Parts: sequence; C-alpha cells; structure tokens
Amino acid sequence: MTFEEIKDKVRQYAERYALKMGYRLNPNPEELDMVYSGLAKRREQYGAQYCPCRIVLGDKTEDRKIICPCVYHQEEIENDGMCHCALFFKAE
Repeated sequence: MTFEEIKDKVRQYAERYALKMGYRLNPNPEELDMVYSGLAKRREQYGAQYCPCRIVLGDKTEDRKIICPCVYHQEEIENDGMCHCALFFKAE
C-alpha cells in the first residue's frame, strides 16, 4: 500500500469517527493534512496510527493508549475544544 493510500484510509477513518461522535475535523485544511500525514507515517512505520503528537515508547500497554483516537481525546475535546493533535474539534 502506498503512503497516499494509507493517508486516504486515515482520512476516511477520521471522517467516519468524527461523524459518529459528533465532532468536527480541524477546519484548517493545511493543519488537517499535516495530522493525516503524521498518522499515516506512524501507521506505515509502526503498523498502528499512533497520535503524531505523542511519543511511542515501545511499551505495548502504554502505546495502546495513544492509538488514534487516543484515550485522552474525549477529555481534551471537552476541556480544550479540540484534541491535542488538533484532529478532532468540539462541534459548535
């Protein structure tokens, strides 16, 4: 699978998840593309779409927490209006 195909799968996943959860995606197309690229690079490198804004430690239990959507995203969106990676935003 090419990088662009992986990135497209990441995009499709994020769109479905945002719709399901009532979130919106980052409204800035350049920032959104950067997050998609980061997730796709991680998926290509590690086999899972780890949040590009977090450090992969090599500890499967801990790293599982940062697979997008990470365990922190709901609280971050509630408190900050968006997740740390700026992929998902609170719907207005």
